Amino acid sequence: QVQLEESGGGLVQAGGSLSLSCAASGRTFSNYAMGWFRQAPGKERELVAAILWSGGSTLYADSVKGRFAISRDTAKKKVDLQMKSLKLEDTAVYYCAARQGLVLLVDSYWYDYWGQGTQVTVSS
Repeated sequence: QVQLEESGGGLVQAGGSLSLSCAASGRTFSNYAMGWFRQAPGKERELVAAILWSGGSTLYADSVKGRFAISRDTAKKKVDLQMKSLKLEDTAVYYCAARQGLVLLVDSYWYDYWGQGTQVTVSS
């Protein structure tokens, strides 16, 4: 059974940086796509970034391009999200997600496995 566990959330000032990590277990992930999603109060869950476990192709939301970077460590089975130049509107619960398949998809519907989420709060 796939298990995903996020870590690294917290409180940061606008303009600052924060890193999130997702530890994945329970499966060989070579044919999986991994995603970081976020959900702010009153808003739908949205894709922030996604990466193919094999090959490392990435996909980013327009709102985070140039500020966030997703990466994976296949040996340690983790997926990281490096966030910089954080804005107030980046405040949300961030979720790690996984889906079997070699296509990067935006819609959360297509992701089968989810972590519990970690809060990121950006203050002014």
